[in-house]
Amino acid sequence: MLSDRAKKIKPSPTLSMDTKAKAMKAAGIDIVGFGVGEPDFDTPDNIKEAAIKAIKDGFTKYTPVGGIDPLKDAIIDKFKGDNNLDYARDEIIVSCGAKHSLYNIAQALFNPGDEVLIPSPYWVSYPDQAILNDAIPVFVKTLESDSFMLKPEVIKSHITKKTKALILNSPSNPTGLTYDKKTLEKIAEVVLKHNIYVISDEIYEKITYDGVTHVSIASFDKEIKSKTIVVNGVSKSYAMTGWRIGYAAGPKEIIKAMTNIQSQSTSNPTSIAQKAAVEALTGPQDFIALMITEFDKRRRFLINELNSIPGMSCITPTGAFYAFPNTSRLYGKSVGNRKISSSADLALYLLEEAKVALVHGEAFGDDNYIRLSYATSLDEIKKGVDRIREAVDRLSLKTSNV
Repeated sequence: MLSDRAKKIKPSPTLSMDTKAKAMKAAGIDIVGFGVGEPDFDTPDNIKEAAIKAIKDGFTKYTPVGGIDPLKDAIIDKFKGDNNLDYARDEIIVSCGAKHSLYNIAQALFNPGDEVLIPSPYWVSYPDQAILNDAIPVFVKTLESDSFMLKPEVIKSHITKKTKALILNSPSNPTGLTYDKKTLEKIAEVVLKHNIYVISDEIYEKITYDGVTHVSIASFDKEIKSKTIVVNGVSKSYAMTGWRIGYAAGPKEIIKAMTNIQSQSTSNPTSIAQKAAVEALTGPQDFIALMITEFDKRRRFLINELNSIPGMSCITPTGAFYAFPNTSRLYGKSVGNRKISSSADLALYLLEEAKVALVHGEAFGDDNYIRLSYATSLDEIKKGVDRIREAVDRLSLKTSNV
């Protein structure tokens, strides 16, 4: 009955874990949630007021499919000011979230059999979006010892005549690591030599730490810009996940195709949310610094605590709001009749026994890790880490390696 396409796709593991955790919470169980990547801060009041004004002014009708001009202009100004990138309106599309922008790109670019290079670990939706559009995800493994950054020579070894695009995500979900300019320049050389596209997912660009400054690969020169589609949005930087406004910038023929595709799927993004996004991009920006300061406190505490738990080690993230600890030394251990053989086993054990929700690394392409989002209060983080430590200690006390 179902299409072959539908049968190939799995539900998002991050949302699946969140659903199970919420069901346990609804049943009265106290769950500490490290699962979903969503800022726990409220959307700033000035942005809310812009949406309320839009409603009162009757701005509740259809808009142009690819977004209203004031929002496109705000995005153009953002790219110029933040990234030193110049775009025109016909090189910008506004979609229903950055995920929707990415899906539109896949629809516009990929043909059956095209290969898409996806660095691993990866955000869970990249492979499935390729598969949904009859392309083939090709995973390019990155190593913790390289700060999970792609090596140009490794990219070269995976390029074939069928390679259409490379997906980059910096700052990264799930690792929280960022690419430096020198590495991106080397990647750009490989991309241009082999004439493939770069899909640059920069949704976490404003959330960086330790003096790290985000660099967009598209900003180096006109040549690499012409091969890059940059994806961003307001969800993470302005705590607007539910407003569903993402955007992309790139060559106008690709943006036009994406707009045509969007016209046959969702039409325009919500009119009210577009007005709110204009205010987000053009209004006061002090909220971001306050949010990052708080994230940084949580990051430092969480990483320190994770590294003190026997069997875990965690590289310090330089962006986003994720910790990605290596938990492979816990595999093979057990408590009672319960054996931990994988990241999925560990995640389920921590949810059911420690009442802590997080996401197993297998969902991101690397079973040696788990992902924790520290987009929750410091008190909750402290409580959750204590529970994890206690649960891991129980494994250590009753170890039976097989």
